[in-house]
Amino acid sequence: MTQTIGAAHPNPPTVPTIENITRKQRRFEKPQRSQRITAAWLIAPAAVLGITFVLIPIALTFALAFTNAKLVSPQGPQFVGIDNFTRLFGDPVFWKSLRNTVLFAIFVVPIQAGLALALALLINVKVKGVNFFRTVYFLPVVTSMVVISMLWLFMYRQDGLINQLLAQLGITGPDWLGNPTTALASILFMSVWQGVGFHMVIWLSGLQTISQDMYEASAIDGATNWQQFRYITWPALRQTRTFILVTITISAFSLFTQVQVMTQGGPLDSTSTLVFLAVRAGYQQQQTGYAAAISLIFFLLVLSVSLVQRYLTRDKDVKK
Repeated sequence: MTQTIGAAHPNPPTVPTIENITRKQRRFEKPQRSQRITAAWLIAPAAVLGITFVLIPIALTFALAFTNAKLVSPQGPQFVGIDNFTRLFGDPVFWKSLRNTVLFAIFVVPIQAGLALALALLINVKVKGVNFFRTVYFLPVVTSMVVISMLWLFMYRQDGLINQLLAQLGITGPDWLGNPTTALASILFMSVWQGVGFHMVIWLSGLQTISQDMYEASAIDGATNWQQFRYITWPALRQTRTFILVTITISAFSLFTQVQVMTQGGPLDSTSTLVFLAVRAGYQQQQTGYAAAISLIFFLLVLSVSLVQRYLTRDKDVKK
């Protein structure tokens, strides 16, 4: 039996050898433990902010949507089931606000993305003075939306700058924000003007990642500018355009500041949106439960649209 054990273990580890191995393992585990602690401290601020301002509000929205909670009330919130949603789906202002929100997004997303791409292609050249145009196009982005809304509010007045310029051409301008047929379009135009500079920079960053060797090789093969854009530029911008489409869509569905400053949802609710309706119900009417129900519908709407966009713009060449 002794020979068998000795053959299986010709050099059995001694006690000092085991202690050396254990000491080395401890020295190896100590830096790992220190790195985990450091990583936890680095993640903690972002985690606390995310929980406080994202997860908790979302959970409260889901909870309050099924209650009759009010902003200021001597009585606590009571569970009312789906009464808020029944009232919401029977409210014509909600359907008008939903229609305005969807229409705004349908027109803003392609117009703003397309115009931003065109501007990015124009300034993606190495010529003198191109940085000046980049700054001019980006300037509205760094300006407060409230300030821009106030500026365009004065420009849209019947005696404002736009109608005065039209009068010089012999055209009588309408009451841009006082007419239900032009109010939403006026806000749409101003919103595109304000946000196009930001997405121009995103497009430009994507364009500058494309190797110039591909354009030079295609030019030698006789490719036209359109063919270069179709077969080189556009496929290479797949990740960039996905990001831009999602961000513009979320921003378009979140339309609020322009409406609050310029029209307050009027005239005749022609510029009312889901976010504006939720804020008005929650703060002006102090119906927190009803506002939470509107916010929940808005959350599901934006989530659904974003998932559809992600599916349509996915990389079809990647095998599942």
